[in-house]
Amino acid sequence: MEEKITSIINAMEEALSPAQLKRLQEVLVRHLSENRKLQKQIDNREYLDMFLNAKRIEGCSERTIRYYRATIEHLLGKLTDSIRKISTEMIRQYLVDYQKINNCSKVTVDNVRRNISSFFSWLEEEDYILKSPMRRIHKIKTTKTVKSIITDEDIERLRDECVCPRDVAIIDLLYSTGMRVGELVRLNIEDINFNERECVVLGKGDKERRVYFDAKTKIHLQEYLTTRQDENNALFVSLNHPHLRLRISGVEVRLRMLGRALGMERIHPHKFRRTMATRAIDKGMPVEQVQKILGHSQIDTTMQYAIVNQNNVKESHRRFIA
Repeated sequence: MEEKITSIINAMEEALSPAQLKRLQEVLVRHLSENRKLQKQIDNREYLDMFLNAKRIEGCSERTIRYYRATIEHLLGKLTDSIRKISTEMIRQYLVDYQKINNCSKVTVDNVRRNISSFFSWLEEEDYILKSPMRRIHKIKTTKTVKSIITDEDIERLRDECVCPRDVAIIDLLYSTGMRVGELVRLNIEDINFNERECVVLGKGDKERRVYFDAKTKIHLQEYLTTRQDENNALFVSLNHPHLRLRISGVEVRLRMLGRALGMERIHPHKFRRTMATRAIDKGMPVEQVQKILGHSQIDTTMQYAIVNQNNVKESHRRFIA
């Protein structure tokens, strides 16, 4: 292949400028590489498997891998053409049909679009296709709603509604650290440093980070641990024998039940995380530090979690502008 390219470049040397010769060389390499890969006859399933393996190496969680697989398998099930023959218009029509058939929100469709775009971008980067058909399919504009947080009064009501020390400790730890529920259920007793009031959690992509809790959380955690009679090293376990490690669904169900008993709107673990981020920024913590605590790779993500108190905005306007 290299000899053919050199021969063509030499033949065109007098007719083209150095910049044009370089461009010609790039095109020849890409096209000849494409032809070589065509001979291998890789099917769509193999491309998907290779893409998922690449994502695993990058550190994506198995939950993210499953989401990628489900999304792209559905696309390839509807568009049975070879990867190289899938066009922009075909994918655009697929997304339109997906929204109609599933009656889903624009946010959901945009998540699907983002996964598909990641797949085709990888194919382009690896030279399996010349150009991603997703380049001209842009982010879907969605309506941004202001999501509610949990008030101080409601936090106290939730604590009062708890019938066991474990649930109080869960509420306090989620509220004071802003950790994800998946991080909470993976914690072991030895992970908790009571002297420093901190612990190390394993976040997305198996990235460790240090989070901190307040004195109230420390007391309630210690009170909960004194009630434990089991030998499980998990920080939070089920109330009944054999006291297995608490799962994400167990935490979600328990918080939902507490919220419903008090007539509160949608109480779930992520709401504690959003509340913590909002309170921290609202009280003047630099957003970069909030980003560090929450474990976000992009600061824009942190800002989406936080709702700045309108009264503070009004007061700042009076101080600095009015």
